Amino acid sequence: MTDARLRHGRASLALSFFVQGATFALLVTRIPAIQDRYGISDGLLPVFLAAVPILAGVGSVLTEKAVARVRPRVVLRWTQPVVLLALLGVGAGSELWQAALALGVFGLAVGALDASMNMMGVSLQRAYGRSIMLGFHAAYSLGGIAGASMAWAGAHWDLSLLVSYLPAVVVMLPAAFVGSRWYVEGGEETPEKGAAGGAVSFRLLLPLCLVMAFAYIGDSTVSNWSAKYLQDVLGSSEQLSTVPYNVYMVTTLLGRAVGDLGVRRFGAVAVVRGGTVLAAGGFAVVAVAGGAWTGMLGFTLLGLGLCVIVPQTFAAAGRMFPGASDTAIARLNIFNYVGFLVGSPLVGALGDAWSYRGAMLVPMVLVLATLLYAKSFGAEPARYGGGHERPRTADVG
Repeated sequence: MTDARLRHGRASLALSFFVQGATFALLVTRIPAIQDRYGISDGLLPVFLAAVPILAGVGSVLTEKAVARVRPRVVLRWTQPVVLLALLGVGAGSELWQAALALGVFGLAVGALDASMNMMGVSLQRAYGRSIMLGFHAAYSLGGIAGASMAWAGAHWDLSLLVSYLPAVVVMLPAAFVGSRWYVEGGEETPEKGAAGGAVSFRLLLPLCLVMAFAYIGDSTVSNWSAKYLQDVLGSSEQLSTVPYNVYMVTTLLGRAVGDLGVRRFGAVAVVRGGTVLAAGGFAVVAVAGGAWTGMLGFTLLGLGLCVIVPQTFAAAGRMFPGASDTAIARLNIFNYVGFLVGSPLVGALGDAWSYRGAMLVPMVLVLATLLYAKSFGAEPARYGGGHERPRTADVG
């Protein structure tokens, strides 16, 4: 495979990560507007919110089956437009069943999209022979900032959801679809391995699955509770309480932008350990903060620490199962949604029953548990039958 083709493939995949980051941010940051548009009660809203990650987990499982027959680039090329059109459907409907249908399609498609994007990222990293995975997730963070900014503009000017979403979809959908022409992968897996998944030992994959869940429990804590924590516990103004999540997203972008350099110089294990300690320290600062600015310092540390863990978890799964990385990543991706589902209600329940300061210590301890599994990030390929699985060959077709 030529260097130019690899560069084009890397750029086109980064564009897909960017588009997905923007799309997801446009959805989650306008949840209050979605609730108002469809008249979703406070009691019913958690059902809608939980359904999206549950269906995304189903989509990830289906992707494991699909890539036994078609390449991940085919799955990604056709699911990204579906996700964008589903977002538009959320903004265009007026009846509750229409919201349920659009969000259901969004969830299923986003699970397939997340899985196939990370499959391709791991494959390209293998072709490059050096860490590039964090760069793709940096593009996702940049897209998230762009999407949140577009959502803020829509709310600021009191635009309807459809008017707010339509320009973004009109620009991003054709850009992503045209960019998909340059998708490449670093190798091919044999269908038998991808289909049967026999080369993937769940016992070996389990530490990475737990790390993925712990990281997303931490991430969902920030996205769902940072504003409330700053305002209700640390006594900030309503305007100031919106800042921590933006700061978190910016520091996530910065950490991922330079993270690959750290992995190349110090190794994945050292970077994950450093990120884990930094993230746990951030939770500790948030828990003991005496004021809003100290709390924001804690959320800043959280962004810098957590941002390296998820991309390196996908990369580690690819290294551990080089002959069945697509299968491993599809299964690992499910725990993304497990963490997202568990994190927010866990912190909320502990905050109501105990205290929100104390609740912040729980994700801190869970994130710290990553240290127990850090060696998995430097694992050699899994052995079966006395020998290594054969790495995938270069994709030149």
